[in-house]
Amino acid sequence: MARTPRMAQIEALLADEPDDAFLRYGLAMEHASAGDDATCATILGDLIARTAAQPYVPAFLMRAQALMRLDRTEEACGVLRQGIVAAGRAGDTHAQGEMQGLLSSIE
Repeated sequence: MARTPRMAQIEALLADEPDDAFLRYGLAMEHASAGDDATCATILGDLIARTAAQPYVPAFLMRAQALMRLDRTEEACGVLRQGIVAAGRAGDTHAQGEMQGLLSSIE
C-alpha cells in the first residue's frame, strides 16, 4: 500500500512523540482505511505492548477486527480476551461489552 500524506504527517509527529498512543492509533486507522490490515494489526500490536501498564483499550477491538479481515480468527480471539480483561481493569464497560459480543460471535 502506498503511504498517504496523512500517514506521513502522523509519522512525523510520532518522531517527536514516539509514545503518543493516540498518534499510533491514528496511524493504524489510516492503514486500515487504506486497506492495509496487516500493517494496521502490527501497529496496534505494538501500541498494545507499549501501553501494557495503562492499556489503550480501543486498540484491542480494532486489532481484533483487522486480524479477522486477515482470516486470523484464533489470534483475534486471543486479542479480544486480553482486551476484555484490560477494559474491565480500566472500568470501560462499553468497550468490554463490545469485545465480548464480538468474541461470542466468532468463537
